[in-house]
Amino acid sequence: MNKFLSALFLLLTLSSGMTAQGQQTQETAVQTLEYKAENPGWLVNLEEAFAISKSTGKPIMANFTGSDWCIWCKRLTADVFSKPEFQSWAKENVVLLEVDFPRMKKLPDNIMAQNASLKNAFEIPGFPTVWVFNLNKDEKLNQFSVELLGRTGYTKNVAEFTDGVTQMIKK
Repeated sequence: MNKFLSALFLLLTLSSGMTAQGQQTQETAVQTLEYKAENPGWLVNLEEAFAISKSTGKPIMANFTGSDWCIWCKRLTADVFSKPEFQSWAKENVVLLEVDFPRMKKLPDNIMAQNASLKNAFEIPGFPTVWVFNLNKDEKLNQFSVELLGRTGYTKNVAEFTDGVTQMIKK
């Protein structure tokens, strides 16, 4: 993909676990509350990430991962995401969203459906894949338009990773 993807808008409808009015059912809301990301500070719900992104003006950084089986995903977490300097940088620059595809644990149905929709919409070729993007939402249609800022994968250290993502955000 090229650097002009910021002009490309994809439509993504995430209605799984929602009522006709767009509200989560009580059961899926409880499941989502109980389910947490593998890494502290990361969100698992796109709607929550969208709300924070809109209120702060920060783009979303989505980590598409196989947290409990993907060796390169585990290395990215160990080499970058778990480091204090990354966590400091992230608080200032992005909203963190974990889009997980584990094999050993079960995700809530609404998160599993959300993650599958995101994987399809972003055409994820493998794990780890990290996308940085902005979202807008058409409330009437319950659809997101996605402004893509850039994509990366495994990077061996925090400085290399954050420098690359910072360049994506600045374009």
